[in-house]
Amino acid sequence: MPQSRQQTSTPRRVGVREFRGNLTSFLKQVEDGQRFVLTSHHKVVAEIGAPSSDVVIRKPGALRGKIKVADDVTCSDPVVS
Repeated sequence: MPQSRQQTSTPRRVGVREFRGNLTSFLKQVEDGQRFVLTSHHKVVAEIGAPSSDVVIRKPGALRGKIKVADDVTCSDPVVS
């Protein structure tokens, strides 16, 4: 991996207000592998970083034809075409 894509060992602490005010800059740093711990009033509220490689991207329609609904299932609000 190029040097800019390596993750740092310790996430950088950033206040929510600063993060919001410089969102584009922080997101570019996240793309480069940087992680951030967001704080509000000195309390950790979130951790921001690039998704792990094991994240599954959902494909619309992937289950089409694989799910069967029982015949006795009724709908109180039928869909109108």
